[in-house]
Amino acid sequence: MTDKEKYRAMFCDPNWDYETLEAADEVISRIGQEYLKLKVYPNQIEIVTSEQMLDAYALTGLPTSYPHWKFGKDFVLNQNNYTKGRMGLSYELVINSNPCISYNMENNSTCMMLLVIAHACQGHNAFFANNYMFLDWTSADSIVDYMAFAREYILKCEEEFGADEVERVLDAAHALMNHGVDKYKKPSKMSAREENERLKKLSAIRHENYNELWKTLPKAVDLPDATNASEEHKFPKEPEENILYFLEKYAPTLPQWKREIIRIVRKVSQYFYPQSATKVMNEGFATFVHYHIINKMFEEGYLNDGFMLEFIKSHSSVLYQPEYNSKFYSGLNPYTLGFNIFMDIKRICLEPTDEDKAWFPNLIGKDWLEQVQYIMENFRDDSFILQYLSPKVIRDMKLFTIIDNEQESEFEIGAIHNERGYRRVRENLSNQYDRSAHIPNIQVTKVDLHQTSKLYLTHYIQKDRKLDTKSAKETLKHIRYLWGFPVELHSKNKLGINETSFSV
Repeated sequence: MTDKEKYRAMFCDPNWDYETLEAADEVISRIGQEYLKLKVYPNQIEIVTSEQMLDAYALTGLPTSYPHWKFGKDFVLNQNNYTKGRMGLSYELVINSNPCISYNMENNSTCMMLLVIAHACQGHNAFFANNYMFLDWTSADSIVDYMAFAREYILKCEEEFGADEVERVLDAAHALMNHGVDKYKKPSKMSAREENERLKKLSAIRHENYNELWKTLPKAVDLPDATNASEEHKFPKEPEENILYFLEKYAPTLPQWKREIIRIVRKVSQYFYPQSATKVMNEGFATFVHYHIINKMFEEGYLNDGFMLEFIKSHSSVLYQPEYNSKFYSGLNPYTLGFNIFMDIKRICLEPTDEDKAWFPNLIGKDWLEQVQYIMENFRDDSFILQYLSPKVIRDMKLFTIIDNEQESEFEIGAIHNERGYRRVRENLSNQYDRSAHIPNIQVTKVDLHQTSKLYLTHYIQKDRKLDTKSAKETLKHIRYLWGFPVELHSKNKLGINETSFSV
């Protein structure tokens, strides 16, 4: 029996063993590198139970994390929904780390195991290792060690300062996680060892410079109000959008251990930033990869017709898109949208129509694999859709826009399938995946250094999206707790006029 015949017998047996998985990883990795030219991190495949998968869900895929009640709450909610049949579990879960860790469910069939190894260990892995968002804004080499450091540090804080106070700091920092991201400047990449060394240096500096006389200094200086101060004394000089960073660095009375907890939450928030900006591309590319790898294995004789029937059923389930009027509709399936666009890019390169030549002249006659690789590496969801969503995909997915004016009793169809409509659908859909459509643009604009130490925040209203009063006030309470002094927020329209104000 040849190796191919041996592998074929193993892969087409519905009951897998670890020898089967090892062989599958070997064949799938070879095809991924030779056929699709994928560059990936080393793989670490973990076979987990349903309870372990639920635990991974609660920790958002990370193998370890610091203790916080929200993780336990998420675990219990998911476990109750799963045991009562109200939710299913993913066949796999993969994280951006080096080596790339993927969790595979132990009750997967052999077919499903091969599919998720191709999907996660090749598709997602290649995306993590090559997309500019992950390369520039995260550190796959150090995230696991950093989370172990974070857990150890916060456990020490609980022992020294009490679990309740540590929990309060974490609650406040978690409430601001979406406002703890550097979107334009690349963050420093720190390992757990470097973080520990930095903390030791800080502790030594504080010990060497400690003097009881500092306690005799007055808490505040009575100087003119900062509102009348000159621009030279303005602080900060430029608005700061990373609120967690600003609090960590400049909160007047915050002890060092609380600053370190804010830093930890900020680092975790930064780690997940690229994932929220590339959901459609990441899932679409991974689906594109597993589709090509499994079909290539069939062409090479590793798989039989029975395997392919099961694969097609599972693949079709992944891409299922309920109609807009279905009770199962919950928005666009990111797997479907991303996969359809990548497959369409391949089609345009190989078999362009006159419409394609007008819309995508730069793709005509190009190597489809090179184009897919280039796009995977250099785009995020909003720019990917804006650049590559074609009229054909819009027609195939029956996409159109609706204008919902609260002053009107009826909806208005804003774009249909014509030249103008295609462009409007593409622009509107791209805007939906822009981070600014979901996260309010709030910046630190001023601090009254001279009298009250009040922190001033400005919310810039975009596309008429106003702040919810209740949640805005609750979030400001968390900022007030960390800042230690009054906080005031002004919500301004595009003309720079204050529409609403909040203060705590």
